[in-house]
Amino acid sequence: MARSCKQLLSLVLTSALMATPAPAVSLDTRLPDLGNSAGGLMTPRAERELGRAFMRNVRQTQAVLDDPLIGDYIQQLGERLVEHSDAAGTPFHFFVIDNREINAFAGPGGYIGVYTGLITTTQTESELAAVLAHEIAHVTQQHLLRAWETASNMTLPNAAVLLAAIAIGVAAGGDAGLAAATVGQGALIQEQINFTRANEQEADRIGIDILAAAGFDPNAVPAFFSRMGKANRIYASKLPEFLMTHPVSTSRTADAMGRASHYPARQLRDSLRFELTRARIALRDVDQPLAHAARLARQLEDGRYRNRLATEYERALSLLQGGKPEAASAILDKLLKKAPDTIEFIIARAEVAQRLGQPEAALKRLQDALEHHPSSRALVLAHAELAIALGHFREAERKLRSHIGLAADEPRIHALLARASGEAGDAVTAHRHQAEYHYLNGELEEAILQLELAQKTPGIDFFDSSRIDARLRELREELAARKKRE
Repeated sequence: MARSCKQLLSLVLTSALMATPAPAVSLDTRLPDLGNSAGGLMTPRAERELGRAFMRNVRQTQAVLDDPLIGDYIQQLGERLVEHSDAAGTPFHFFVIDNREINAFAGPGGYIGVYTGLITTTQTESELAAVLAHEIAHVTQQHLLRAWETASNMTLPNAAVLLAAIAIGVAAGGDAGLAAATVGQGALIQEQINFTRANEQEADRIGIDILAAAGFDPNAVPAFFSRMGKANRIYASKLPEFLMTHPVSTSRTADAMGRASHYPARQLRDSLRFELTRARIALRDVDQPLAHAARLARQLEDGRYRNRLATEYERALSLLQGGKPEAASAILDKLLKKAPDTIEFIIARAEVAQRLGQPEAALKRLQDALEHHPSSRALVLAHAELAIALGHFREAERKLRSHIGLAADEPRIHALLARASGEAGDAVTAHRHQAEYHYLNGELEEAILQLELAQKTPGIDFFDSSRIDARLRELREELAARKKRE
């Protein structure tokens, strides 16, 4: 029974660039053809709410990466592609999951998750963009709509759990999704549907068009397909879970090659941010940073590197992690002379200054950078954390409030606002933001507790009390629905 549920979960919603339909299962989950009436199925507001609920469930069960620099890069890359799709101007939300699997998935409301394993496996930025473009195409062509139609007949919490369980089921090899979905979810699992082969072909075709329009190399799609196809042959009978549920056929590679041939060949240099992102991810698996820094120094001396600046940056971070801030400072100063506007270098240099006992100089460096990059989430968060550490609570609060409109669903911003407000003596605001932090991470009971504490704060005014009462009702209703489902 467990294996059958696992196979069923592996059929739906998550596509990744490689995805093709898996063999049919015995349940008949087909829905009638929806034609072109999809737009009327769910209002934009309802879809946004479902997307937010979906994301809360993903955060509750998956290791969503809390690295603002990596998150900002993948968001900017995704937005560049969206602007060359049929959804130009529509908000999409791209995020990274700390998992070595080669995968990506799309959910309602334009939420698209990318695994760290995919970022490090792609050999060029165009290959990574190809995966995102494929997922964007699934959203713009409304291929997810049948799952959403099923979800629209459920309560919002139940629908979000179902869709998150489906996505997680494929990405995590089925077990995590199964655990999320089988506690009182037997009836919901039977509601699932599968992408059709036509959906996949259309997503391949439109994804290549988006890729080319955004200035990337469309030949990255067949190149990635070809490499995955070789992996199929190498692994033979013992395929990784990804290749078992996402087979790559020679015909699909040929189709992609034919489509890409409609565009002129391009010789592109990968962006520095792509290389720096890969370097940051690589460091997450390093146990001995000083030994790693020594290896990188030898590679630089021998000329064995993909990008010299990125390798120097990785070496500087390794030295910093290994307790050698002076050595890291020398490298970062040289990097900033070559690329003074690079946010990764600016933040790393500020951290070095802090480690060297120069926190005010570090804060000034971040403040200056924010004047040139006011919308940079990574800079806002780095500045706020340091400002709080130095006791500049109101300054941190002011900067965070100016940014929260751009990232209201970002848990870390609420956590920092809670700290800054609490230290500044505003207990009600601190409890409210701490509640939102827990809520966005799917921790309903903790969120409710924080709001109850806010209600009991001495001197709370009528406006705050009324707003907290309304929010408490929403969360208690959602918690009741969750407990009923379980």
